[in-house]
Amino acid sequence: MNKVMLIGNVGQDPEVRYVEQGVAVARIRLATTERGYTLQNGTQVPDRTDWHNVILWKKLAEVVEKYVRKGDKLYIEGRIRYTTYDDKQGQRRFMTEIWADNMEMLTPKAATPTSTPQQGATGAQPQAAQPQTVQPQVAAEPQPVEEEPGGVLPF
Repeated sequence: MNKVMLIGNVGQDPEVRYVEQGVAVARIRLATTERGYTLQNGTQVPDRTDWHNVILWKKLAEVVEKYVRKGDKLYIEGRIRYTTYDDKQGQRRFMTEIWADNMEMLTPKAATPTSTPQQGATGAQPQAAQPQTVQPQVAAEPQPVEEEPGGVLPF
């Protein structure tokens, strides 16, 4: 079984591309952190942060493009994929990616202080939104895509 579950923070705004037939592909960098601790002998073990390359396809990629930004907390389920490619200098490179099958947005979206055009026209004050407990959850099965020369995705 090849299954990965991650909870982490997005390190930069998602990078979304559209490949043949308008299929969306998103790449995000997700940081997961194991908190540091103190051993019984007093030795301090520092926090450890790992960065993961996450690939999302189709509807998941479209949701990411529309709603996910740097700093958002996400839950990702997927599988590990290992790829190799040759860089511009001819060096063989290895990359580990998480191909997401499921995603849940864990960062509550707060109300924005700006008014919508309807609110501005009626003079109504915007009301504060409560954090949403139901978040978009979309599952999509990635389809094989023509890769660029060198066997890498179009990023």
